Amino acid sequence: MTTAVHLAAPEDRDRLLSLIARSHEERGLRLDDLHRDRATAPLLAGSPHGAIWLIGPQRAPLGYVILSFGWSVDLAALEGWLTDIYVRPSVRRRGIGTESLHGIAIALAQGGLRALHLRLDPTDMALAHFAARAGFVAQAKALMTDPL
Repeated sequence: MTTAVHLAAPEDRDRLLSLIARSHEERGLRLDDLHRDRATAPLLAGSPHGAIWLIGPQRAPLGYVILSFGWSVDLAALEGWLTDIYVRPSVRRRGIGTESLHGIAIALAQGGLRALHLRLDPTDMALAHFAARAGFVAQAKALMTDPL
């Protein structure tokens, strides 16, 4: 199976926001359309801080992958964070998400990305299983945040 992915651009906005709204609804997140638009607009416009890929046909995407980027002093290189991934429920468990993420990771590695990270809720076994299939390895580091 070869799943097409393409870097999302401003003209993909409506299709992307519809998918994100579905993802938020499925996960019980109470975020509105304005928030989703503000969160994705810089990435769609080409911000160097992250990128969004649409999975599947451009006119009727099956899902999306959102990554953010930063510099790692430990790695002395660029690293990425898997911020969000979503595949429509009707096509899940076919390897589409794993294959898409793998292809994106290979392309980014060729461009100098040295690591891809994922924040994981330890109770989310489905995401943990997906992440393991996609090549993520559990780390002993704990995440702490200072909400500025």
